[in-house]
Amino acid sequence: MMSQRKYDVVLFDLYGTLVDCHVDESSDDAWTALRNALYREGANYVTNDRLREQFEKAANRELGLCGGQDDLREPDLLGAYEELFSDLWIQAGKDLSGKMAWAFRKAALRKLALYPGALDMLRTLKGQGMRIILLSNAQSCYTRPELEALGLDDIFDDVILSSDEGVRMPSPSIFQCALRAANVPADRVLMVGNDERCDVLGAKAAGIDAVYLDTRGEWIDSHGNVTDVEHITKGDVDDRPAPEAVKSFRGADYRGLLDFILENGTSAVTQQI
Repeated sequence: MMSQRKYDVVLFDLYGTLVDCHVDESSDDAWTALRNALYREGANYVTNDRLREQFEKAANRELGLCGGQDDLREPDLLGAYEELFSDLWIQAGKDLSGKMAWAFRKAALRKLALYPGALDMLRTLKGQGMRIILLSNAQSCYTRPELEALGLDDIFDDVILSSDEGVRMPSPSIFQCALRAANVPADRVLMVGNDERCDVLGAKAAGIDAVYLDTRGEWIDSHGNVTDVEHITKGDVDDRPAPEAVKSFRGADYRGLLDFILENGTSAVTQQI
């Protein structure tokens, strides 16, 4: 018997959709942590400035390897960390390079936390027989350790990250990767994200419906100003973010999202305001 639900597979963005994450990669603490980690492995960079310079060169080389300066190309920065060793004539494999990447990322993190209810929502979908796939513009060397730290490392049926694919959303090719992983037609797949260009318009171009979670407070008031979503009223709204989404929610409204997916997935396009 065919499922009565509209969607069989849900694609989730990570940062800003399931996870509240703030990173300061310009922090001296982060570069010092990386420099110290490298030093312990025999790679001595005298100053943070010298280390940054070498890392930027290595990252640019990785960008070139994945196809150039197109803003939809995504280098794998693990190669840049490996080059920090090879530039000093030290051989380092992926495990050691990944250790360096995580040392930097941990020191650069200012906040990393699941939005309340995110894990319960994912478990509910799984319990209802739905497949869930992570699709995110992210570096594998940072994100996979973070998934483990957040308790998300075994919840997804598949994980598709831009650094692994060499291209980022909204490129059609990464959505095609997701559709191959989903193994169902595009109209049976739903994308959930918090970025209009990448998550909503990218999905739409691939024939995939998208739900928008306004976790950044982008509803617009009648004067064209970004409005605090805690204080906006329906009468104040004359525009909203991501009008191409099949449904939008203020904030990480997982209860509303679950109701839409499990109960109202076959309904006409609506917008919660």
